[in-house]
Amino acid sequence: MKKIIVAITGASGAIYGVRLLQILKTMPDVQTHLTVSSAGLLTLRHEMQMDRAHLEELADVVHPAHAVGAAIASGSFQCDGMVIAPCSMRTLAAVALGLSDNLVTRAADVMLKERRRLVLMVRETPFNLAHLRNMTAVTEMGGIIFPPVPSFYHPPASVDDMINQTVGRVLDVLGLPQADAPRWSGLPPEPAPLPSLS
Repeated sequence: MKKIIVAITGASGAIYGVRLLQILKTMPDVQTHLTVSSAGLLTLRHEMQMDRAHLEELADVVHPAHAVGAAIASGSFQCDGMVIAPCSMRTLAAVALGLSDNLVTRAADVMLKERRRLVLMVRETPFNLAHLRNMTAVTEMGGIIFPPVPSFYHPPASVDDMINQTVGRVLDVLGLPQADAPRWSGLPPEPAPLPSLS
């Protein structure tokens, strides 16, 4: 049984965390642990008209963001990865500086210190210098900065396609099977030039 922590914070893009939970729920060999910041709940209600109860139904285990004594706050908790989807710039800064002031940032700090997979789906644009420096710091500590930037080579037919493709790539990073991110197989061969008639 693989254990994956999913955290949702207050940046725009709550759908990424929700879609990740929805897909992980279909995997019988994955147990999900969910924690949501208070700002994350606000964004969830605003962007998706979803309340806490409906979100929590998607997870196997739920930990309140203020519960810094929860299992996922300890390095002794065996875990295969953590995704913060979306990751606000405030959360990014706290992770970069090791400020474990809630369960989201504490669990992320644990992932880094235990050298486990940590994926931050940072959501902001444009980036200022503080954002870039914080992303560099997290990368240097072993975290993976994964802005939800859509690709267009498949090509997507809807916003839902773009969300699924991005979340599918996150599953790739976690080493989990997925079928929602089309694989790039290279450009088709160019046709041979026509023979010269001269």
